[in-house]
Amino acid sequence: MTPLPLLLLVLLIGAAPAPASASTLAVSGGASPTVCGVAAVNGTVYCEPLSGAANSSASAVAPYIAFAEVSAGRGFVCGLRAGGAALFCWPPAAPGQLRRVYNGPAALEDLAVGADHVAAYDEAARRILWWRGGGRFPAYVDGGFRSLVSGDGFSCAVETNSSGAVRCWGPRGSAVQTAFANASAVSYLAAGGTRACGLEASGAVLCSGSGSANSSGAVPRDLYLYGLAVGDSHACGLRRPNHTAVCWSLGGPTTTVYYPAYGTAFEFLVADGNLTCGLVTADFTVLCWSSTDLVATQVPLQGILPGVCVRNESSCACDYLPQSELLCAGSGGGVICDRLCDISPPPTPISPPPSSTPPPAPSRRGVPKGWIAFAVVGAVGAFAGLCSIVYCFVFGFCSNKRVHNSVQPNIASTAAAPAADDDNNNNNGGASSPYGSPNGSRARGLFRRQLSRVMTRQRSGPSSFKDQAEEFTFAQLEAATKGFALEAKIGEGSFGTVYRGKLPDGREVAIKRGESGPRARRFQEKESAFRSELAFLSRLHHKHLVGLVGYCEENEERLLVYEYMKNGALYDHLHPKSPPSPPSPVASSWKLRIKILLDASRGIEYLHSYAVPPIIHRDIKSSNILLDGGWTARVSDFGLSLMDPEAEEAQGHLTVKAAGTVGYMDPEYYGLHHLTVKSDVYGFGVVTLEVLTGKRAIFKEAEGGNPVSVVDYAVPSIVAGELCKVLDARAPEPAADEAEAVELVAYTAVHCVRLEGKDRPAMADIVANLETAFALCEGSAGDRGGGGFGNSSSSASLSITSMDDREH
Repeated sequence: MTPLPLLLLVLLIGAAPAPASASTLAVSGGASPTVCGVAAVNGTVYCEPLSGAANSSASAVAPYIAFAEVSAGRGFVCGLRAGGAALFCWPPAAPGQLRRVYNGPAALEDLAVGADHVAAYDEAARRILWWRGGGRFPAYVDGGFRSLVSGDGFSCAVETNSSGAVRCWGPRGSAVQTAFANASAVSYLAAGGTRACGLEASGAVLCSGSGSANSSGAVPRDLYLYGLAVGDSHACGLRRPNHTAVCWSLGGPTTTVYYPAYGTAFEFLVADGNLTCGLVTADFTVLCWSSTDLVATQVPLQGILPGVCVRNESSCACDYLPQSELLCAGSGGGVICDRLCDISPPPTPISPPPSSTPPPAPSRRGVPKGWIAFAVVGAVGAFAGLCSIVYCFVFGFCSNKRVHNSVQPNIASTAAAPAADDDNNNNNGGASSPYGSPNGSRARGLFRRQLSRVMTRQRSGPSSFKDQAEEFTFAQLEAATKGFALEAKIGEGSFGTVYRGKLPDGREVAIKRGESGPRARRFQEKESAFRSELAFLSRLHHKHLVGLVGYCEENEERLLVYEYMKNGALYDHLHPKSPPSPPSPVASSWKLRIKILLDASRGIEYLHSYAVPPIIHRDIKSSNILLDGGWTARVSDFGLSLMDPEAEEAQGHLTVKAAGTVGYMDPEYYGLHHLTVKSDVYGFGVVTLEVLTGKRAIFKEAEGGNPVSVVDYAVPSIVAGELCKVLDARAPEPAADEAEAVELVAYTAVHCVRLEGKDRPAMADIVANLETAFALCEGSAGDRGGGGFGNSSSSASLSITSMDDREH
């Protein structure tokens, strides 16, 4: 299941870059033309040479760094790190040759790269800063500015005071500024080559440079505010109301207007030299064309962030895009401002371009404003009515039923009932089984599951957007662990040993150090795991995922620094080396065990359903579920994690060499090498059985006996209605309000460890069941009396039926 379908993204996103002139796409039109973009997946910048090679592929620029925006000059590309506290530049043809130009502490924005200089705006200090440029630009200029742009030998910006005047600096700054001396309230600037163009409040386009034919009536006037891009001798904009591109020539005696990629809607455009590129609204891919060859060509870049992420909604002029925080997670958090609040003047119709061979012009017949208003009001009214119907259905039709009735397992007479297909059991009134339910419960379960997912989006979404990971020196981390002393060792991860440490500011942390050694293969494995964890945890922030504090990368040393989890791993509480004194609260409380499972399931659900694209952990096990000082569980160790192939491949699975831990590995993945999100569901099912039985994933029932899996040990008894036979004897007998909860957890686990992935539930359904189980433990679902685990005669319908068999 893809958490935010592309169609929904397209409906949600209509934002041009913000701040004004900043962009997530840049094109360098020098000797090696290259286009670079910020990926929505992880904030990484990918660059693609415009060589026309059929099998070329984009190169990642520093995949461990999340970027906020990019800009390009004639010989180099620059990017601001997410948060704005660092600025990097690199040659277009060699993205691996990264150089840090600026390193905080102030956060920058509105990056603007010219032919040989770099400019950016420090909003906190209210000043523009410059780098490179051979001393031809001031070190800084104080004042309030917006829409900062750079060209060949100049930078310009619009003053934020009441004058709204354009100011320019650099060798060509005076000449460019002169062109805007009489401009009325320039709203937006763009620059390229030796020219700058601005959109006035009236909607007119004004460009600097002699012979630019600014007065020509052919220059378009119906342009969106943030759609302007300027090259050496051309400019382009986005037309109202369909967001298609229109370009026109600059510097000649006459103005030629043309329509590249006719009929294609764009989010925004960028230009350099004779090249222009645009981000396609339909699928966030990139199309590029030149002013000499008007045929638009698709560039193998996709999933580019459709706008610069700003800190919060208060940074937007009026509103921000709903759920855009999901898109901004990979770039350090924030939201994307909504372009629909564009309040520039209504478009002025223009005449067809005076060209002998113009492309077919789109229809200019406008829609009456009254009809637009009617449509908007009608749509809002219809949506409100639909919400009312849903509300009445849920809280009217369902309010007289106890919430947990539709999610409580019916285990009557299960010993003799075969495990039948879900759909068959759901559609007949025959004998119940652990996999069936009475008539009607399936429909209610499906409806409740959809409602639960809407609520869970708020529950399980990113709890916060933290600062970017800190970069530590090896000496700092060595001192924090007292030389990686043996007594500081607290465990092992997917690529190294974990130590407890204390930073100079007093923070307690867990430091994972990759294994060192001269063997190249071992180093490559360590490097891969290090990159994986750093890439994933740098963009994932959730209350049930372990938090990344920072990292260290020196020579062959690779270290990751995490929040310290005071109560260690779930594994250590379930399987202590010696009986602890006093006993662990986990061993003595069914409520706490279920809470830990619920916390972990929410973390995994976030990976599967709300990370963009979804993430498969691949190593879900009890030793990777950590407990903080308040016994909140967090999923850890992303060294083996992969992007969900369902988001990229039609078949919905990836054929990949199996990796993970024996006992927790999905048999379908281990045997057939088919990896899906359901592989994590299997691992979580094994953890659930561990929690219920107190047995390891693989254990020996007697000394010298054969190894037994907890799945083979527990599932037959649960299906037979004899759960009491396999429950952890160390835990007290469940109280009356806990008995139903433990039953529900047990039957959820049975479904999780089904042999075929398609028969397993989604994590969203597992979360819903565990929420119900935890509510039962708290007594909030009602006192039903009874208890015990014999052949219960409960008439409640089966929760698992809301977990219909769906391919994922």
